[in-house]
Amino acid sequence: MSEKTDKAVITYGTYDLLHIGHIKMLRRCRALGSRLIVALSTDEFNLKMKNKVCIQPYTERKGILEAIRYVDLVIPEENWEQKIGDVKQYGVEIFVIGDDWAGHFDFLKELCEVVYLPRTEGISTTIRKKEIIQNFTKESLS
Repeated sequence: MSEKTDKAVITYGTYDLLHIGHIKMLRRCRALGSRLIVALSTDEFNLKMKNKVCIQPYTERKGILEAIRYVDLVIPEENWEQKIGDVKQYGVEIFVIGDDWAGHFDFLKELCEVVYLPRTEGISTTIRKKEIIQNFTKESLS
């Protein structure tokens, strides 16, 4: 893995219901370079391409990410194909994504270093949503 130098790093994600796993991922991404760009999935992209409905709209998720000290720039992720263009446009030297995507973005290795980082165990937005539903159901039954 790369030593931290004057390098631009990019990562992609939805970042809905921000949690400690997200923060740890962003911190590890930023530690790889001097500038972190987060490509944030738009609501339309999440719905049409990922079949996900976000709790928080894009503008709120973007505002939250922009307030995190590890993040230097937030750009919209509008389609799967934009990654090559983003790497070139922003001078990205390191592409980082969770290891659940291992191998999927190896085609970018021609342009930059590709790093697959392990996710934080026991936490995800899917888990968080299930916990909220369970707690809401318990509360409404009381």
